[in-house]
Amino acid sequence: MKVIFRTVVFLCIIVSTNGFAQLKKQNYSAKAISVQKWEVLDINFQAKSKNTSPFTAEFSAVFTHENGKQQKVPGFFNGKNEWILRFSSAAEGNYTYVTSSEIKALNNKRGKVTVTAAQINNHGGIVVNDDDPQHFYYEDGTPYFLLAFECDWLYALDYHNEKGLPKTEHLLNLISENGFNQIVMNVFSYDVSWQKDEKLKQHPEHEFGGPDDIFPFLGNNENPDYSALNPIFFQRLDRTISMMHDKRIASHLMIYVWNKLVAWPDMNSDADNMYFDYVVKRYQAFPNMVWDISKEALYYGRADEDYIHGRIERIRENDQFNRLVSVHDFKYCSNFPEKVDFISTQNWSHNIYDKMLDAKTKFKDKPIFNIEHGGYEESSYTVFTGDYVNAETCLRRNYMCLFAGVYTTYYWQGASWNVIIYNPFEQPEDFMKPKFEYFEHMQKLFAEFDFTKLKPTPWQNGSAYNLTDNNETVLLYMHKENYGIDAAFLKKESSKRSLQWFNTLTGEFSQTIGLPNSGKLISPWQGKADAVLISRLK
Repeated sequence: MKVIFRTVVFLCIIVSTNGFAQLKKQNYSAKAISVQKWEVLDINFQAKSKNTSPFTAEFSAVFTHENGKQQKVPGFFNGKNEWILRFSSAAEGNYTYVTSSEIKALNNKRGKVTVTAAQINNHGGIVVNDDDPQHFYYEDGTPYFLLAFECDWLYALDYHNEKGLPKTEHLLNLISENGFNQIVMNVFSYDVSWQKDEKLKQHPEHEFGGPDDIFPFLGNNENPDYSALNPIFFQRLDRTISMMHDKRIASHLMIYVWNKLVAWPDMNSDADNMYFDYVVKRYQAFPNMVWDISKEALYYGRADEDYIHGRIERIRENDQFNRLVSVHDFKYCSNFPEKVDFISTQNWSHNIYDKMLDAKTKFKDKPIFNIEHGGYEESSYTVFTGDYVNAETCLRRNYMCLFAGVYTTYYWQGASWNVIIYNPFEQPEDFMKPKFEYFEHMQKLFAEFDFTKLKPTPWQNGSAYNLTDNNETVLLYMHKENYGIDAAFLKKESSKRSLQWFNTLTGEFSQTIGLPNSGKLISPWQGKADAVLISRLK
């Protein structure tokens, strides 16, 4: 199986101390440095620099494996005379490295690193597979069923806690336990432009918009100083992304966002390039990293296609680890599919199944990811409603995407934007609880049935929606309003086939029975819950 090594997703790269995950760090002068395969290692250097812009200073190293293969690794300034080479490897064995820098104290430094075997539950990053280009896989060939969770302000949740990430860890545990394995997030977002729920005034602990002391540059969003970056901001972001590694959660990192009132420097200015290149340098070694240029990249009158082209080219040039790249803008992805590694679409259509099927049919050599489908499950605060807020309706839109053969995302109004209720199940009884468990059940279903083997077959839909593994296994997704389905194509082989049902709300599987050769097939939860009919060849 030929694999394109555009890796993106997770791995346990940390050790746990002081209550939160930390990157493994070693001074470059240490005699024996080792790291596990697909983990991340920071090699620290100390050097004073008279360089007017240490954030753009040239500093890198070439790592040479014992088999002769070389890997360039960029370094970056971390504040207070500290410089870091952030290294990870997909190959076991011994490496030697030598640094290169315009700063004399950082130039021609040499060292050795040994890469040991990966942890048993670590499958590496996510890759695009030439033999099956519309699905994601882990780097070792294991299928990856992408199920994403939007949380734009995640960076801010424990920003002011210097000792640990208790809120972040609580939320990440919930995300992971309920089947989500990727978070769509911003490097930085400032505030929302829409009217805020008055109830937030009684619960300021849930409001994270408009921070006056968090900013990736010097100064703050109201009074920015673009002359330099803020190392503390990125050190805090490191902690969050490291903990996501520990939980086996990918970071779908949107480098920009235009509609969250951020005071960005002018496009293509020195400050803009400094910020963009620094993010790429600092986070490319993480195998859980996937790049997204900007949320709604061509909206809001800021960026044009040429600017997005240029940003992608900068990533391709500067990312030595070749992480996946996409753009949160279907118009861009549709017009320039050769620029991205997977197609991101934002589609709220009532006929979302048809739209996703059209996209899957059009882009036969790319995975399709509906990053925003208009379903924003309600919470105790009205944050942003989109077109759908009912939990079952939002769940249905996710299943409609999946049964069209594309990947999907979950939004909850209590965590997706400036409002973050990190512990919803510990809130008072009158707080509306999210239906995270629906997605735990979804992940369970597709752990039982490999999504990469299932193909949408609309000519066999009838009044349901068909995914099939060469007709050996057939899944038919049925709305609860569906009285029953004839499924004549299954009954032609009724003597050879079994019948089972799956409840999308409870995760319950019915008993497996023989497939009847006549009459409608009726879900045991008809009128109560959407269900999946499962039929296997005996």
